[in-house]
Amino acid sequence: MAGETRRAVFAQPEWLRAVPTEKRLPHEAEVVFTGCGTSFHAAQTGGRAIQALEAVLRPPRADILVCVSHEGSTELTMEAERAFGGDVWLITGNPESDLAQLADEVVVSTPELERSWCHTASYTCAVAAIDALNDEDIAALPGAVEQALQYEAQPFEQDRVLVLGAGRDWPTAQEAALKLREGVWVDASAYETEQFLHGHIAAVDERVRAYVLEGEGRAAERAEVAVAQLEALGCEVTLLQTSHPVVDIVPFHLLVLAVAEARGIDPDPIRRPPGSRWAEATGSPYPHG
Repeated sequence: MAGETRRAVFAQPEWLRAVPTEKRLPHEAEVVFTGCGTSFHAAQTGGRAIQALEAVLRPPRADILVCVSHEGSTELTMEAERAFGGDVWLITGNPESDLAQLADEVVVSTPELERSWCHTASYTCAVAAIDALNDEDIAALPGAVEQALQYEAQPFEQDRVLVLGAGRDWPTAQEAALKLREGVWVDASAYETEQFLHGHIAAVDERVRAYVLEGEGRAAERAEVAVAQLEALGCEVTLLQTSHPVVDIVPFHLLVLAVAEARGIDPDPIRRPPGSRWAEATGSPYPHG
């Protein structure tokens, strides 16, 4: 049932090989990244980041604002661009969008727009494009994602899910929780690992399925503590090794596909087929029948 989502998930190595790498952010510039939803999670991988509404309420002081918007039509991201007033760069899949017309520099990070609203490939390509702008070598990412796509995700039965991560893995945790909410409608929540260990566990019991992103150094040590506490409560827990945000999100993409198949859910419209309560509530029905 997950036609467009599945196609995008497995297209990621090909799409990543096409991410442009010729542009670089000036080393001396103070840069801030912004976006909404999945795009904000991608923005957080680049350095200093601020959610688009917050950037409207209090425009950041910086030399360059890098906006992330796959379709280039996110209203609050456009408002953030206008409120900023300085140089704006855009990472997008739509070079003809209204936001692209406002930007000083445009990086087209995907070869096409995703048809599924449960965005996967556009996220990983945006993260790779941000890396390239930050003068990071992204040549190894397509091959690493090909390897990650061999992961055998197992569906779960629980309706509550926790995803924990810290440092480099915190954006991944947020994006993973969003994919599970969008794609298979489970009550998934992301927590920074250390924050979770300070009180949030009171609302956790054996009915919760947990995924902990391991990280490195002190983060890995605290991840082990979180796993031990969750296991003591009877939770089913998976500790996932991490290497790079582009690679680390892929097991969750596969998890969405596995749970969707097991539950007979189409993740493409993120619960917004025309006429549904979710389409009416958001005023945005899924257009691809």
